[in-house]
Amino acid sequence: MKRSEAVGVFKGAGWLVVAVLLQSCGDTALAESSGAEPPARAVGALEAVADSEDILTRLQSIPGLTVLDERPSPYAGTRFFRMVFEQPADHRRPLGERFQLRVNLLHRSVDAPMVLYGGGYGLGDNPSRAEPTALLGANQLSLEHRFFGTSRPASNDWKLLDIRQAAGDYHRIVEAFKPLYSGRWLNTGGSKGGMAAVYHRYFYPDDVDVTVPYVAPNSHGLDDGRYARFVEQVGDADCRAKLQAFQQAVLLHRAEMMPFMEELVVLGGTDFHVIGGRDRALEFAVVEASFYFWQYWGTPYCEDVPAPDAPAAELFGFLDGIVAIAFTYGDVWLDYYAAYYYQAATELGFTRFSTRHLHGLLRYPGEDEPRAYLSFPVRERFDHDLMHRVEHWVRSQGERMLFIYGENDPWSSGAFSVRERNDSFRFIVPGGEHGSRISRLPEPERTQAVEHLYRWMGLDVSAAGARALTLEAELDAERSMEPRFRL
Repeated sequence: MKRSEAVGVFKGAGWLVVAVLLQSCGDTALAESSGAEPPARAVGALEAVADSEDILTRLQSIPGLTVLDERPSPYAGTRFFRMVFEQPADHRRPLGERFQLRVNLLHRSVDAPMVLYGGGYGLGDNPSRAEPTALLGANQLSLEHRFFGTSRPASNDWKLLDIRQAAGDYHRIVEAFKPLYSGRWLNTGGSKGGMAAVYHRYFYPDDVDVTVPYVAPNSHGLDDGRYARFVEQVGDADCRAKLQAFQQAVLLHRAEMMPFMEELVVLGGTDFHVIGGRDRALEFAVVEASFYFWQYWGTPYCEDVPAPDAPAAELFGFLDGIVAIAFTYGDVWLDYYAAYYYQAATELGFTRFSTRHLHGLLRYPGEDEPRAYLSFPVRERFDHDLMHRVEHWVRSQGERMLFIYGENDPWSSGAFSVRERNDSFRFIVPGGEHGSRISRLPEPERTQAVEHLYRWMGLDVSAAGARALTLEAELDAERSMEPRFRL
């Protein structure tokens, strides 16, 4: 890509992300068993919808479930339903306050496997399928995370937002739908959604048979230095040097960047009051630029990093294209994503950013942390032990778990570890970023990963290799621009 072409791409990329999110906030879709395993079934046998009773009637009989409507599905042999499911605001007090959790169902057959997908954020209104759903010819239940979108208690009590409560939401969904979908179950999600799948399995190990988390990190505290060290070593030295020089140049020309920040306010319809002003938002964007670059763009775009003496418009256009400033730091979107920053401040943890090369240029050093993104104070203390307990459980007890990471994705420096003796595996996509998935693995790893899934889900393993080869083309054909949030 030529420099002139790249500037245009990056200058518009931030607005494309925001435009997509305006249409569909947060929709990114993409326990020891006992007894003898059931006979393996071929995928083709799962693709026929042959229910003796209309599935809508059977859904309407599930207690607590309300079917809002049925919409056309683009996937052959499936039906798509939008629903809400009544949940306790506090699973420790099931008779107390209730709220409606949004749920989508992509139905194929009651005899097919079930994929329980969570994006970790909001839920869109259109059909989508996660990679395991496509691989297995499965049904898919997609869940909105509590405190996102309309899935929040009327009390808006933030103390009810923690990983145990969210896992309880997953658990009640499984309990409600398993009598209808009695085959094998798999839970999955990407990034924060992958983390939620791990937490669900941690608290309720017998709910599902298999867990497939994509690019799901496990952070150690609110200032995890592993991420900064990763960014200082990833890729080649020339690319890292260009990124550092670019970051320095933006801060050295801070005053020249302010008119572009003002333009964002007008075009984006959002200011930067929550984060502490436009200057602070600009500095945070510069600090995080190298992290975002490797998370979503990577080596193919190294040649497009502007030179330090490039015009201010080119410097700012590249920065905004990488970080999407209005979306990442603007008041409108910080309100929508407040639940994430609250979780990061209390349980999930946060990153340390690489800033040694910016010494003397920062006005707000050390202030880029979760509480800075919230319009209300966080009174709960951060739980420093929780993520370590989850990490220990995954490594020592987690069975039939398949983790996918990208080699160049900074979040992979917080990857979970597994033990093959527990029949769990971790695969890393060479050169991969935050969109890494099974279909992007090289052979023979790709077929090996699919074979594990087929074996765990009771399908014909001999069909795994052929399915792995055709999967990437299918997903590429249906893929659309996905929202690119920080996690």
